[in-house]
Amino acid sequence: MFEDEKTIFCIDANILIQAWQKYYSPEICPSYWQVLNELGKKGIIFIPEVVFEEIEKGEDDLFDWLKQSDIPIRKIDGSVANCLKEIYATNPNHKYLVSSNQIHSKADPWVIAHAMHEKAIVVTKEQKDFIKKQTKIKIPHVCENMKVEWIDDFEFIKKANINFVCNL
Repeated sequence: MFEDEKTIFCIDANILIQAWQKYYSPEICPSYWQVLNELGKKGIIFIPEVVFEEIEKGEDDLFDWLKQSDIPIRKIDGSVANCLKEIYATNPNHKYLVSSNQIHSKADPWVIAHAMHEKAIVVTKEQKDFIKKQTKIKIPHVCENMKVEWIDDFEFIKKANINFVCNL
C-alpha cells in the first residue's frame, strides 16, 4: 500500500497503551512493536508530543520503549494550533472532547489537529457513541465533523498490511 501512496497515520495513545498492556504485549507479540518501529522509521506513523507525554505518565515500560523507538513525535506549532482553533470553531460541542473530570484525554483534540495538519488518518480505539449526549463526544465524532478519516487499530493493521507469525 505504501509504495505509491503517501498515507500516514496519527496514533492515539490508547492504541499503544492497550496493545502494550493487553493483546499485543511485547511478551506475546514482539513483532508488533518491531513493525511499529519500522513504520515510524519510514514516516508512515507518528504521535503528537501530547500523546508521548500521556504515555510518560503510565506505570509500565511502554514509555521506555517509545523513547528508544523511531516513531516520530510531532510538536505543536502554529499550524497545528490553528487546526485546533478550527476544530473548536466548527462546532461548540467539540469542547467536550476534553473534560475537566479527566475522563477524556487532553491529547484527543491535538491528535485530530495534528492529523488535519499532516493530512493523516487518525488511529484510535475510541468508537462512536450512538447515545448522542452532547457532553460525551469522542474522537470519531469530531473526526467525522472535521472530515478527517479515522480507523481503529484492527483496520490500521489491515491497511498497513501487518501480518503476524505465531511460533511455539
